[in-house]
Amino acid sequence: MNAPSTAYVYGVGRDDGSLAGVVGTASGVDGHGVRLVAAGGLVALVSAVPEAAFDEAALQRRLEDLDLLEELARAHHAVVDAAFARAVVLPFRLATVYRDEDRVAEVLGGHRERFTELLGWLDGHVELGVKVHADPESAASLAGTAPQEPGGAAPAAGSGRAYLRQRMQRRRGTEDLYRAAGAVADEAAGVARQLARAAVVHRAQQGGLSGRQGVNIANHAYLVSADGEARFREEVEAVAR
Repeated sequence: MNAPSTAYVYGVGRDDGSLAGVVGTASGVDGHGVRLVAAGGLVALVSAVPEAAFDEAALQRRLEDLDLLEELARAHHAVVDAAFARAVVLPFRLATVYRDEDRVAEVLGGHRERFTELLGWLDGHVELGVKVHADPESAASLAGTAPQEPGGAAPAAGSGRAYLRQRMQRRRGTEDLYRAAGAVADEAAGVARQLARAAVVHRAQQGGLSGRQGVNIANHAYLVSADGEARFREEVEAVAR
């Protein structure tokens, strides 16, 4: 007897055949295959997943464990990305789960007008992310203020005053770095908003989730016309330089 399953939803698109290629090719969360659920002229990209692995308690554990969260987020994004390569897709939030595919079909029918409106709004646009990171360690090393003792060992006896001076210098350098990173983030956001149709400010990413060394200062997403993508990249990258 098979264990009870539930429906994990990645996103919604139009029921025009353009997303059929995702079925059987994309691998979803925990390696589960991707299916299409159709209703009201729309299709939802879903995976049948074990209910025990995606109930409220199990999802809470996944979201609190950075390794499990990263694995879930990457799998979710991979399906959305594969679908987006074929058609306009309205992504769902990470870990959106319904009791079964019939309930997914009900959601499609009940929100058909809104989903159709949003898909039309997204036509001809791409989503671009802009992130700013500050890396105090690299900055200190470049500035020549990094600790000189190998392995981070404390300075030799009698050099306490020099050590304190070095610590103060590094602290001022770190504060200057964060101010500079904040200024870059503000300027980049100002430029990006002028070139984007819509903008969303996400919470800064923590630790390994950022995928970068240093501290994530800004994590923004912009909806940009496909025709304007090259200009957007050029002008935002000019701010970074």
